[in-house]
Amino acid sequence: MSETPILDLRGITKRYPGVVANKDVSMTVRAGEVHALVGENGAGKSTLMKIIYGMVRPDEGEIRVNGELKSFRTPKDSIDVGIGMVHQHFMLADNLTVLENVILGSEPKSGVEIDFAGASKRIVELGEKYALRLDPRVKVEELSVGQRQRVEILKVLYRGARLVILDEPTAVLVPQEVEELFASIRDLTDEGETVIFISHKLDEVLAIADRITVMRDGKTVGTVGASEIDSKALAEMMIGSELPSPETRESTVQEEVILSIRNLSLQGSTGKPILSDINFDVHKGEIVGIAGIEGNGQAPLVDSIIGLRPDATGEIIVAGESVVDLPALERRATGVGLIPEDRHRQGLLLHSPLWENAALGHQNKPPYASGLWIDRKGARAQTLKIIDRFDVKTPGPDVPAAALSGGNQQKLVVGREIMADPVVLIAAQPTRGIDIGAQAAVWEELKNARGAGMGIVLISADLDELIGLSDTIFVLFEGRLVAQLDPNDVTPEALGIHMTGAKMESAS
Repeated sequence: MSETPILDLRGITKRYPGVVANKDVSMTVRAGEVHALVGENGAGKSTLMKIIYGMVRPDEGEIRVNGELKSFRTPKDSIDVGIGMVHQHFMLADNLTVLENVILGSEPKSGVEIDFAGASKRIVELGEKYALRLDPRVKVEELSVGQRQRVEILKVLYRGARLVILDEPTAVLVPQEVEELFASIRDLTDEGETVIFISHKLDEVLAIADRITVMRDGKTVGTVGASEIDSKALAEMMIGSELPSPETRESTVQEEVILSIRNLSLQGSTGKPILSDINFDVHKGEIVGIAGIEGNGQAPLVDSIIGLRPDATGEIIVAGESVVDLPALERRATGVGLIPEDRHRQGLLLHSPLWENAALGHQNKPPYASGLWIDRKGARAQTLKIIDRFDVKTPGPDVPAAALSGGNQQKLVVGREIMADPVVLIAAQPTRGIDIGAQAAVWEELKNARGAGMGIVLISADLDELIGLSDTIFVLFEGRLVAQLDPNDVTPEALGIHMTGAKMESAS
């Protein structure tokens, strides 16, 4: 490794009205290493990465790249000095090919025409070099989640990145895909590339990182060698307490069935089945886990249950009553709650105050409404209860949702749904993209709700979460339930194999 750091941050400070996001942050990244950055949501990681990538300008401090002082005004400035970033939420056009996605915005020219042949050759070479092999001619919509991530990494490498920032890269990957990603990361560093790895999964951080920088409350707590620390000590650096676990084994399952799904099927616009003959029950006090690689029907299943896919066929019975002919709002009124998988797109109005967000989906009934009118006083009082019970860190109920960290946004959404006391709660990716402190709080609330008799359908890409919280687990593959597993007897690795369809294929 070079003695001169590839990236050297000194005294980085960034202030926003009422909050200091980064305060005197310093971090040194060596060329050729995997440098992990960890911390709770709101610790300042996102702001720091935006500063490095030219999306935000610091108020104070220095950024040095290979020893040279730099000032980034736009992401292009960062890209020009060899810094690339792969965001947690992929920025790909599904209807374009791998080739078209990779070169979009950096199209190579041969005369006046785009040099597709040269670009394709370059992509294949990069794929071979870094174990990111993909067919440039394939459309992105045909790729798995792990393959789509490869496209994003190829995009930054194609643009000449020598320092690659990976933001929560394993959030949606199954264990086998994580192993493939880690192999690619090691190939990258073996070839002299440098990786900043941001993750909430401390075991993965310890497995892949050379060094780890910990942030808390906008400041750097310290940097440690991965071989010098374990997950418990790392968690203590982050939050001052031991690493939480979703593990729960005391059964609260009752005899009464409160959600029954029978022969649920859904056709796509082309006539291809999206869901095929789905059957399962949820009892009072039971958490039913749904495992599956993203894109295998989880989102359509949720939409069908809550009433956003009225074209679904079959039967949906909530507390003994059929809801299949009811629209979404009326299904909510029967006692169906929803923690959506994407809090920004489906769960919040980011520029509206918290009290309005707390009322979403419940705005036509007390305490959020009085007759035909919104009850602002009642809504604000209920929001304060959610803030207090779920420890949502905010100055008050009139703050816009966008001002909260991801973990606090999620706690607001979880609190809104649980405090509405639904009969059955659909919890889709309830801890995605939040830190271990917020994660532990959400786990505890789901356990408490289960213990109080609520039925929960848990859909999660976190296999430890699924195994730890669920009373039974179903595996969804290509729109079909292909296995029912006992959480007491299954490992994340075995569950991952089922999710890829390998068990089903081997049995055929």
